Amino acid sequence: MRNQKNRRDFLKNSAMLSSGVILGQAHSLHAGPPKKTTAPANETLTTLHKLRTIHGNFTDQAIPDDQIEQILQASIRAANSSNMQTYSIVVVKDREKMKRVCQYQGGCMLLYCVDYNRIKASAASLGHTYYPDSIGSLVVAGINTAFAAQTAVIAARSLGLDCLTTNGIHRGNMQRVWEILDLPKEHCFPLIAVVIGYPTQEPDHLRGRLSDVGVIHRESYHQPTPEELETVTRQYDNKEKHIALNDSWGQQGHKHYLDWLFKVWLKGAAKPTEKETQMLRMLKQCGFVEA
Repeated sequence: MRNQKNRRDFLKNSAMLSSGVILGQAHSLHAGPPKKTTAPANETLTTLHKLRTIHGNFTDQAIPDDQIEQILQASIRAANSSNMQTYSIVVVKDREKMKRVCQYQGGCMLLYCVDYNRIKASAASLGHTYYPDSIGSLVVAGINTAFAAQTAVIAARSLGLDCLTTNGIHRGNMQRVWEILDLPKEHCFPLIAVVIGYPTQEPDHLRGRLSDVGVIHRESYHQPTPEELETVTRQYDNKEKHIALNDSWGQQGHKHYLDWLFKVWLKGAAKPTEKETQMLRMLKQCGFVEA
């Protein structure tokens, strides 16, 4: 038990140190409105607070190779389980290829894949067997991969570059991603694409975020009350907060932004999934679903 506790403490501290961010205690959900935030305390926090998404509107300006390398080397410093780095990063500079893969173009695309092939090959080379063929293996590697991708986004922003993280790789015929990039058929699954580049124009605002009720929970999980849910709805409706994906939901006849979100944007999830999805088929094909 002591070894398990030490391991948990080690992984927890590694995750905090790898990002260079130590989060202080914030207000309790039940202690009234949140305290007024102060200015970021250092350059790392300043960069984090300036993170933004450029939705595919990038110029065709190339990114210097040395900056791409700096981003990659920062990315691999992200925390990961047992330091196994169960991911692969495919670097794509060909604009037409990246558009075929993820539907967007920029100066560079980094495709982050859950990937156990290197680990499997290392085991085989030493006469061992290793079967990462469970959903648990997928979840652990998915966390590792997401950490690495987000670290790349932070590194890019610190260099004055912008990013779009997109699941466009999962739209349409997903098999194309394996074919275009020659990905291994087993135990390799493209998780997220990070398109990096220079924006065609500066955004006029940063996208807002919910920052208290229903997002941050203190000591134990707190189910939002009806009054708190009304507060959440009002935050989405407040156009000065810029949390909503668009400002036209009212003109489209919706009383609240969340009405538009659930009726229009998320209408495909209005009822339970009744048949096998392409995502599940691909995960089975990659060997990540237990028999």
